[in-house]
Amino acid sequence: MKNMSKMLKQAQKMQQQVMKAQEELQRKEYEGVAGGGMVKVVVNGKNELVSIKINKEVVDPEDVEMLEDLIVAAHTSAMEQVKGDSESVFGSLQSGLGLPGM
Repeated sequence: MKNMSKMLKQAQKMQQQVMKAQEELQRKEYEGVAGGGMVKVVVNGKNELVSIKINKEVVDPEDVEMLEDLIVAAHTSAMEQVKGDSESVFGSLQSGLGLPGM
């Protein structure tokens, strides 16, 4: 029974660590850029788009497709940062458990 109690305490501690990590990640903001900084997007850890900044020089009514591509590229860049940060944080928590595949 001692081992079961110890395991339950460890599980509760781990759950608290996961919740804290989730909250911290959700508060963070990540900036993605494209076109040499001509387009910038900011997303948060909840995967919500927070803002878009577009330099006037990249706005060409004759080439809207390029602007669309730059926005997508900047958004993708920001989302990759969110994913990387999340994998890093939760990977370190998982390794602390010593359980494979969790």
